[in-house]
Amino acid sequence: MSGKRYPWGDKLTHDDANDWGTGGKDKWEYCAPVGSFESNGYGLYDMAGNTWEWCADWYNGNYYSNSPTKDPLGPDKGQLFDWGGPYRVLRGGSWANGTNRLRVPYCFCNTLNNRYFNSGFRCVSGSN
Repeated sequence: MSGKRYPWGDKLTHDDANDWGTGGKDKWEYCAPVGSFESNGYGLYDMAGNTWEWCADWYNGNYYSNSPTKDPLGPDKGQLFDWGGPYRVLRGGSWANGTNRLRVPYCFCNTLNNRYFNSGFRCVSGSN
């Protein structure tokens, strides 16, 4: 699904992901059980909505304007702001966000010592 706004295409409804509000397949006011919506083209569930996902990348607001176009590795260190840092990237949006924050290219950032009710990580299990 390269070049799409969301992991499954260009439109988002409550049948696709758990975001702000309820309706369609989205029956949850807060987090939905894993696998409540269809998987993406890679067989992964809940990559948009439900909870912000902590990523290994450090955050730097200027990085992508100068990064490689294929498989950028992210900056070597996180950006510092007047109010703290360094910052790491969060992606995917959560149940508390509108559709613009669930878009594939959108990222949020936070320091590792901050914890919020709508951020976490996703477990992945593979089989051979």
